[in-house]
Amino acid sequence: MPVYKTITVSPTTKVYIWKVTEPEAELSKDVELTLHCQKRMDGMKSESHRRAFLSIRHLLAVAGYVDHDLYYDDFGKPHLKDGKYISITHSHNFTGIIISETDAVGIDIEMQRDKILRIAHKFTPIQEYKTLANSEAIIRKLTIVWGAKESLYKIYAQQGLSFLRHINVMDFTFEDTRTVAEILYQGEKSHYEIEFLEFEGFTCVYALKMMGG
Repeated sequence: MPVYKTITVSPTTKVYIWKVTEPEAELSKDVELTLHCQKRMDGMKSESHRRAFLSIRHLLAVAGYVDHDLYYDDFGKPHLKDGKYISITHSHNFTGIIISETDAVGIDIEMQRDKILRIAHKFTPIQEYKTLANSEAIIRKLTIVWGAKESLYKIYAQQGLSFLRHINVMDFTFEDTRTVAEILYQGEKSHYEIEFLEFEGFTCVYALKMMGG
């Protein structure tokens, strides 16, 4: 299918989400990969990974880019050659990118599942969630917090950054669809806007670094 969702975050920032339903052969049509990306794809044993990888190239095309416009730094963080900011995510049959002319950005898509209850203590103070009505609500909220921290980690891109100790996501309600967060790491503090949406049992969270933050 074509693009599942496009979100205009601001005049300079857009999110594109793809639902991967096409066979690999169809997705590989009209996609020219760099040698680096072809090698990466050749190393993927899972067909669903290859399809997700190709769908991201289609999202790039929708945004006006080709694979050759993209490069990765030593941390594995993607960059665009024209200097705009980009972040990439995939989870099962959904992929997403966020592109911004003005702000450092991160994006994460996660499937909502109860496994998150078992690992929650590793990334957030779990006692904060005791007020929620039921385990489904807790899973949804934890997934948003995890997605927010993943997005922030992608922006910050520094080894040693701890989800639990260094990234703080301010409390929010589901109706807010947004919150703010801060990273305090090695004596430096930075601030971020977080927005989230839910669809088909998945959660998409994206983060933008705040000006002067």
